[in-house]
Amino acid sequence: MSATIEVSVLDAIGELPAAEWDACACPEAADGSRPVDPFTTHRFLDALETSRSVGPGTGWTPCHLVARSDGRAIAVMPLYAKAHSQGEYIFDHGWADAWERAGGRYYPKLQSAVPFTPATGRRLLTAPGWEVAGAAALVQATVQIAAQNRLSSAHITFCTEAEALAGAEMGLLHRVTQQFHWENRGYADFAAFLADLSSRKRKTIRKERARARDFGGTVRALSGGDLQPHHWNAFWQFYQDTGSRKWGRPYLTRAFFDIAQQTLRDDMLLVLAERGGQPVAGALNFIGRDTLYGRYWGAIEDHPCLHFECCYYQAIDWAIAAGFARVEAGAQGEHKLARGYLPTPVHSLHWIGDSGFRKAVAQYLKAERAAVDEEIEVLTAYGPFRRTGAEAD
Repeated sequence: MSATIEVSVLDAIGELPAAEWDACACPEAADGSRPVDPFTTHRFLDALETSRSVGPGTGWTPCHLVARSDGRAIAVMPLYAKAHSQGEYIFDHGWADAWERAGGRYYPKLQSAVPFTPATGRRLLTAPGWEVAGAAALVQATVQIAAQNRLSSAHITFCTEAEALAGAEMGLLHRVTQQFHWENRGYADFAAFLADLSSRKRKTIRKERARARDFGGTVRALSGGDLQPHHWNAFWQFYQDTGSRKWGRPYLTRAFFDIAQQTLRDDMLLVLAERGGQPVAGALNFIGRDTLYGRYWGAIEDHPCLHFECCYYQAIDWAIAAGFARVEAGAQGEHKLARGYLPTPVHSLHWIGDSGFRKAVAQYLKAERAAVDEEIEVLTAYGPFRRTGAEAD
């Protein structure tokens, strides 16, 4: 398309009507169906800002981009000025340390991401028909803003592979890391999934699920109208405990969950472990069109294997029943491999302002990609699934 495209910056996502943002972020949901990615919807990003989980004092300053043609929004991008590298999950701490040891100032930087959310999805959000021109306009504007403000770098993390390849063609640096995802191979139920595993892994999972049930209560999954405000009171206790141990303080504020109850409950699946009517542990998932995204876990009591049951096995159970294609269980964790979650490449894009530093990072990323490819191959070979023709029961 040869039409003129103008790009402007939003200081808050609320400056753009939800319908205009979502027409680019999730056009497939225009008929009221689920979006492919629940995290780039206007309602999710607005909940982060309205609850003050991002914004002043958090190190995440919104500066979202909107590209317009003839006054119509044809592309948007969630974008933040970052004062640190926390809550990103594709780590550049080493880059920051090296740059600052050399006398540079790494922060602030630009970050296109969903805060605190290591889930792959589109970051160059374009309306249908504007996939190429809209994406190019967003990338060019991001680089221009970073360069004009003499920022060290700009990053687009957890983007799709297609975006990563297109971004590399535009001159951005392409990084590959990994996560562990569960793929639905057409299983009729959890037993069918277990039958696909080696005998030893199958027995281990059965034992873990049995041990988890020994905590003396029940586990149930809640979504939509089944979610009530008192459930968030319980989950907040779990989330605070996990957040304080992992990050020093929770990323999300208590207000986020109140807003989520009003605007996001149809996008969420809360797995609760309860004993005597009292919740003792829980795992929060978000629901996409064909993917279940595991996000947060916490507990006020320690019970063997309850974490595996709530976070991994309940998610697989639910995904199979819903006919979903996959479960993304979040960042890190090779322990997921034994439970059916296989290593999967994760992509990001990076712009480095200084030419010398950019060359050094490019060399590092080339070596890192080779190492990640090799690690994925090795870990997949050690996966829990039966070898063809082996272990017939």
